[in-house]
Amino acid sequence: MAMRFGLILGDQLHHQLATLKALDRTQDVILMAEVLEEATYVTHHPQKIALIFSAMRHFAKELKAEGWRVRYHAFQSDSPIRSLLDFVESQQQLLPVTELVITHCGEYRLQQQIEQHWSKHLQLPVQCLNDERFFCSPEQFQHWANHYQTLRMEYFYREIRKRTGYLMQGQQPLGEQWNYDSANRKAWSGSPPLPPVLHFEQDQIDLDVLKLVEREFSRHSGSLDNFRWATTRSNALLALEHFITHSLPHFGDYQDAMVQGADMLFHSLLSPYLNCGLLLPKEVCDAAEAAYHAGHAPLNAVEGFIRQILGWREYVRGIYWLYMPEYASRNALQHSAPLPQFYWTGRTRMNCMAECFRNTFQHAYAHHIQRLMVTGNFALLTGVDPQQISEWYLAVYADAYAWVELPNTLGMVMHADSGLMASKPYAASGNYIHKMSDYCKHCSYNVKTRTEPDSCPFNSLYWYFMIRNEETFRTHPRMGMIYRQLDKLKDRQQIISHAQQLLSQINEL
Repeated sequence: MAMRFGLILGDQLHHQLATLKALDRTQDVILMAEVLEEATYVTHHPQKIALIFSAMRHFAKELKAEGWRVRYHAFQSDSPIRSLLDFVESQQQLLPVTELVITHCGEYRLQQQIEQHWSKHLQLPVQCLNDERFFCSPEQFQHWANHYQTLRMEYFYREIRKRTGYLMQGQQPLGEQWNYDSANRKAWSGSPPLPPVLHFEQDQIDLDVLKLVEREFSRHSGSLDNFRWATTRSNALLALEHFITHSLPHFGDYQDAMVQGADMLFHSLLSPYLNCGLLLPKEVCDAAEAAYHAGHAPLNAVEGFIRQILGWREYVRGIYWLYMPEYASRNALQHSAPLPQFYWTGRTRMNCMAECFRNTFQHAYAHHIQRLMVTGNFALLTGVDPQQISEWYLAVYADAYAWVELPNTLGMVMHADSGLMASKPYAASGNYIHKMSDYCKHCSYNVKTRTEPDSCPFNSLYWYFMIRNEETFRTHPRMGMIYRQLDKLKDRQQIISHAQQLLSQINEL
């Protein structure tokens, strides 16, 4: 009987994975490995490493209980096995294998290595299967993209809603509107009450992994003290149920709000589980839709939530595989400034930034507005090199994998892809942060002024960004109003010199 290897990666931890469906548990062998190369290509947050290692170990244990033969390599810093290829090779020497089966990776770097080198290096056929966990394959996305001159997430989202039938009546959207984004921008001021925090009991596997990560990756930014992630499929399902019950009803109204000390608000915190495989996008969308039909959650909340998974998540993956590898080096605004030090230390006098950093380092998490409109907006306004900020987002968040992080950072945050992800840059002054949060009242900077010594840095930096990029954006159909405002400003010169001064002492802000 021929024996095949099935290599399962740390973001493929689902029992319905294409690799498992293709193999035979009586004769084939599953390979899984925690290796240095994958744990250190960026300085991942210790919680992210702990979540993936623990989820991998739990998954391997479940596979064994189902009767699979599993060869598992636990992390050892001094092991000669540095990469996934090393591990496959070491197992090949022990077992008479005829083929390697793998599901398409989430990262171009690794996918390329596998497609170009592995078969030749191992002298073994490598079969690469489509990742069926997504609603849309890269091929289907390409097919959709061929029909449009300008790609827009909204068109894609409508298409995929029609195809999947979520929140539809025939070919029309429920409530006669595709998108309820405009209803999702309320500020939260203490009511409704926040949902209870979900805690999971840590088992021996969790404790072993936390100890290992503490020992091996203590140099990486971020703390393990508040590790609250689910590391098994059954706990991830509990997290889904918890969100649907407690948070989804209010998720829509307050999804863009930011509140001092309230790190999670009504967000789902499910993206780490979706992205590593513990939850499937389909079951998450099904649960949200069922909550709407049961009268448990309003349409603006359920649509807003489903759009993030069915629309944005699938769209960014489509963009990633359509335009890689050249996408990663795009830099349309030619930004080259280094990433300020406080992105790694969290130490800054700008309260909104300090709050988002604190949240990030404590929980390996921040919600989309904190990422896009605070830490991202600051990087855009100060002209940080897109590669450096992309690397930062990839490192510090538990849900960050290259395919989802890169288009979001390079495209949405930095506008480095000339508007492929977002038609205009998500640039904003301090006023936006003031409107959407209570951060400004806890800050030593004044959000109401532009050029005073204690003025909020975001204000002059915002106008200076518009002045620097005037050639690119003045004629932009959605930015005319900004430039009409700019033309009326009496203090243009002061703004420029104040902003330049801020940029020259950026690490002291």
